[in-house]
Amino acid sequence: MRLLETLVFMGNSWKIGAVCVLLIVAATGFSLVYSHWEQDSDEKPSIGIMWRPDRDSESFVYTLRAVEAAGGIPVELDPVRSFDFEYGDDGRLKEGVDGNGILTEDAADIVKTGTWHNSNVEDVLKGMDFIIFPGGEDVCPSLYREPQEWHGIEEERYYSAERDVSDYIAMSYCLDNDIPFLGICRGMQVLAVVSGASMIQDIPTYFADMGIEYHNGHRNPVPYPGGYRDYAPHDVTLTGDSVIRGIMGTGQLSGCPSWHHQGVRSIEGTALKVTGYTETDGMMMIEGLERTDKTCAFGIQYHPEAAVVKYLDDAPNKTDYMDYDAALAVFEWVVDYA
Repeated sequence: MRLLETLVFMGNSWKIGAVCVLLIVAATGFSLVYSHWEQDSDEKPSIGIMWRPDRDSESFVYTLRAVEAAGGIPVELDPVRSFDFEYGDDGRLKEGVDGNGILTEDAADIVKTGTWHNSNVEDVLKGMDFIIFPGGEDVCPSLYREPQEWHGIEEERYYSAERDVSDYIAMSYCLDNDIPFLGICRGMQVLAVVSGASMIQDIPTYFADMGIEYHNGHRNPVPYPGGYRDYAPHDVTLTGDSVIRGIMGTGQLSGCPSWHHQGVRSIEGTALKVTGYTETDGMMMIEGLERTDKTCAFGIQYHPEAAVVKYLDDAPNKTDYMDYDAALAVFEWVVDYA
């Protein structure tokens, strides 16, 4: 007060005093705003990891660890549920699922038609800065643009109808509201399915039907009954104008960990573009996708999180895969973007 009174007295005018008051208030306000911004910039972003039933699964845990290593806070999200279906106390669908665990075509049509509008998705994704759709089960073929029957391979009976409902609804919500996300392996396939791409239901069968000998380039065989099936490393070529090429800073990646038997066949007629591919026994296979009509909606078929953890755990075969910095770059970019 004494300072203001002195200024007013020295200026001999109430106008000068008022101007001084405004200057001091403005300076104080700026300081407060700056301090608030500085504090917020130090907070770690929340990266939502989409739900899967078996949260102790390798790819899910590895994704959490990779986000943490990149400086983000991984948040294990609850399942997204459609109010068009009835769920049991165990969280399983009480209807719309066949004997193979696959959504019936009628149930799949409800999901594809209703998308996110009658669900709890807004509550589940609330407060998240970025969403990651991690690897996991096969996508129900009834959700494909061209619905297919179960492939009939007993050792590949690997579905979760509840997760398909959750992922399909969540991804359609992200796309409609331009919420940034990354899909890894299954996550990229969900992006393809939601966008209307055609799918390869089983890669070995696909190659056999074309008379091409397949050498397990995308997933190692089980070494012995009950043995651990490690990731198959292979090279990936990234295309020029894409999010993933910008992240990696190169068009060629080596040692990309791969673990899948399904894939994306064609994106014709969709809003997708191919951003990565690999040559497998003379065939070009899609390894990266991006929605051209969204700000940040992309997917990769390989598992960088697996390479990150190989190095974190000092695995004996870590050098068979992409190096730590290259693998971590994807998750560092996600955290920075968020």
